Amino acid sequence: MSRNAGGGTDTPLMQQYLEIKRRHADAILFFRMGDFYEMFHDDARVAARELGLTLTARNNGGAADVPLAGVPVKAATEYVRRLVSKGYRVAICEQVEDPRTAKGIVRREVVETVTPGAVLAEDLLESAANNFLLAVAPGRPTGLAAIDISTGEFVLETTAPEDLSAAVARYTPREVVTVSGLPEAALPERTARTEREAWEFDARLGSEAICRWFALHSLSGLDITDADQPALAAAAALLHYVRELQPAGLPQLARPSVRRAAATMVIDEMTRRNLELVEPMRPGDENTTLLGVLDCTQTPMGMRLLRQWLLAPLLELPAIRARHDAVGVLVDDSRGRVRARDALDGVRDLERLTGRVATRRATPRDLAGLRDSLQRLPDVLNALDGLSGRDRSADLERIGGVFDLLPELTGQLTAWLADRPPPVLGDGETIRGGVDASLDEQRALRDGGKAFIAGLQARERERTGIGSLKVGYNRVFGYYLEVSKANRHLVPAHYERRQTLTGAERYVTPELKEYEAKVLQAEDLALERERVLVEQLCAAVQERVTRVQTVARALATIDVLAAFAEVSARENYAGRT
Repeated sequence: MSRNAGGGTDTPLMQQYLEIKRRHADAILFFRMGDFYEMFHDDARVAARELGLTLTARNNGGAADVPLAGVPVKAATEYVRRLVSKGYRVAICEQVEDPRTAKGIVRREVVETVTPGAVLAEDLLESAANNFLLAVAPGRPTGLAAIDISTGEFVLETTAPEDLSAAVARYTPREVVTVSGLPEAALPERTARTEREAWEFDARLGSEAICRWFALHSLSGLDITDADQPALAAAAALLHYVRELQPAGLPQLARPSVRRAAATMVIDEMTRRNLELVEPMRPGDENTTLLGVLDCTQTPMGMRLLRQWLLAPLLELPAIRARHDAVGVLVDDSRGRVRARDALDGVRDLERLTGRVATRRATPRDLAGLRDSLQRLPDVLNALDGLSGRDRSADLERIGGVFDLLPELTGQLTAWLADRPPPVLGDGETIRGGVDASLDEQRALRDGGKAFIAGLQARERERTGIGSLKVGYNRVFGYYLEVSKANRHLVPAHYERRQTLTGAERYVTPELKEYEAKVLQAEDLALERERVLVEQLCAAVQERVTRVQTVARALATIDVLAAFAEVSARENYAGRT
């Protein structure tokens, strides 16, 4: 039992808070209490200063009040964004049991720690660029491991120490994980830095972590060789850190790909800026960059892949020729190119949508966006198959060979989801009628009760002679009959007063309370059943996350190649002879 600053005993709630805060001392703790995330002590003072919140106090037993600041759960994303943009870490502590059935203090756990490099919420991400979290294992050579938590991309790379700054800049990481002592000059400006213990950077631990994470017996099938030991050391620390940030894991994380130094050009940050590859020298002149000139991609995945390609130009002649061949096919077949680009138009961010669904952070509209994107896959494949001269391109043939229509997942999402689901579960119907008998039954009970209550107004007006009587509802008092004070003398004796207003009285009757109970119970049961069905949809996506990522990468590649062809045809660029 802990003692507070005033010498008294901390309340059970504060004891729980302090225990969780001790485990996350380096983060601002968003402590869920009903519809608010509350912050206490120094966290509250920081939040009040940085977010402009009102600093209040909470009684903590005796005379020991503690500073308190809070934000609504529904508005939390914006507050988290502002804190993270200022360099703070935010630990999200949720209620992990139902307060209605909890005995004593509701159990709470930190389910996610948000840092600049560990972001999943759509509002915190830039759609056109990856959000890489990068680990650097110093040495000769130096190891790099990068993860974009939002898309699931996982990259390993080994580089010479003299090329480290350029290699890091290519990822444009939001956060770098390394041991203490790494020179600041090796990191891009305004990049968050997280230091870890040296023992975490161990190649053997990295190999074991990857095998454990992906349920592999060995790394033999991942194109990882002895030369990649430094990258495995970086991966060890990175995966350890990610486990801390995301205790529930990352089911959307893809198996690591290895980036070979000989395959792509290393461009240092100064050269990249002077050439204005992806960033203008003068803010606001985005059209002057090479990215601005070439980017007519149709999808967010395509935009990010184009950026990656521009920052890592190919060096190997066979790969360069293969890319030119693919662009040439798309230039020569203008109608086929238009069909492909039209089919891609409207495909949403499959990589990030899948990540949110797999980690159970998706909204009903995210699921609908995934469904609508998957429904476009047959059109994309038809356009790809119909390209004249496609057999001249090894890259296009390879894409066609791995293209996956995911018919069972598309069919389930289409059959189950309403045409236009609500932004939040419970604000409307997410699951179609006819999908689940239990859900249909509860909805019928709910709607029948509401229909009865709607008709009650006309019946009570006729019975009492009060023409202005009306039936209403609010969350505090439930359903009620409202009568103006001028007609109070006409109110029947069996009406029970529920609330007094300035110009009216609100009443209930036994009949109204009976139907209110039926309606509210049916609404609760319908919502719970709908939540179960949505969870089943999320599980179906998670089971196929690797397949969705594969087709998302294929779509991104087609998108960038078609964009190159579109710009080439429009600007009359010369092709390879």
